[in-house]
Amino acid sequence: MQLVIDTKGKDWNIKMELFQKIVKRIILAVFSLFVIVTITFFLMNLIPGDPFMSEKANAEAQAILRAKYGLDQPVIVQYGRYLSNLFQGDMGNSYVLQKGRAIREIVTESFAVSMQLGIRALCTAIFVGIPFGCIAGLWKDKKPDGVIRVISAIGISVPGYVVAAILMLILGVQLKLFPISYNKPGGSIMPIITLALYPTCYLIRLTRASILEVLNQDYLRTERAKGMSEFVVIFIHALKNSLIPIITYLGPLTASVLTGGFVAESVFNVPGLGRYFVSAISSRDYTLIMGTTIFYAALIITMNLVCDILYQIVDPRIKMD
Repeated sequence: MQLVIDTKGKDWNIKMELFQKIVKRIILAVFSLFVIVTITFFLMNLIPGDPFMSEKANAEAQAILRAKYGLDQPVIVQYGRYLSNLFQGDMGNSYVLQKGRAIREIVTESFAVSMQLGIRALCTAIFVGIPFGCIAGLWKDKKPDGVIRVISAIGISVPGYVVAAILMLILGVQLKLFPISYNKPGGSIMPIITLALYPTCYLIRLTRASILEVLNQDYLRTERAKGMSEFVVIFIHALKNSLIPIITYLGPLTASVLTGGFVAESVFNVPGLGRYFVSAISSRDYTLIMGTTIFYAALIITMNLVCDILYQIVDPRIKMD
């Protein structure tokens, strides 16, 4: 009697189970975004004042503007109207910063600028942070490890606005290596360094810790016994099994960097999404606050979902619940 195992049926069941879990996570992501929209809307309306308080018009003209945009109605009515328009793809128009312009156009245009900076900063963080983290793990408690740990500790500790100010003062004003203006050739270098410094240093420390955690595992001893060099053991075998915490961090990091650093874009006057996120709050531009918040939240939720799927690829033993 011959035992036949239906591997095709088993593989199909695994794929269907994974598909169902992904659909479940997508539904949960949509619900999370709905909760964020709701909380942001009501918290925003709790702030005293409205977008037209700074207008030079008299009280009567301000009242006309509030009535025009429906801000004189109860908050729950405004919320219902906003959700109805949002489900139709209409995020409204800017009240203050770019009066009358569609929020979707503002977010799309500014995100394109932030994304250009963000992709280069993210690549810098990954291609510098992970290798240097491996080097620190390879030479644990030796001079290279000590130097890398000191530099990464400084990079994590120094606030972003201090980094931006130092770069502008030294590289822009004193040495004149790079232009201060973003619109000039080479003007994106200092914002990229400002954006990339913290994630690079954090990735160095995270990679080093992950490498050291698996360094004495049995499978690495086996690879060493086969005669493989320590470099190959660390950068190939150990790194592959240390990617889970790195991927976990890369999800929100990618969303944060791609939407632009609030400090970097404000200091270097970059017309990106991060600068609008800050200025919309100070000017009480309600629709722009909602638009940037929704976009930022959706990007973070999406990247976290992508990370959950990548877990399955890196380590199939991990189940996505």
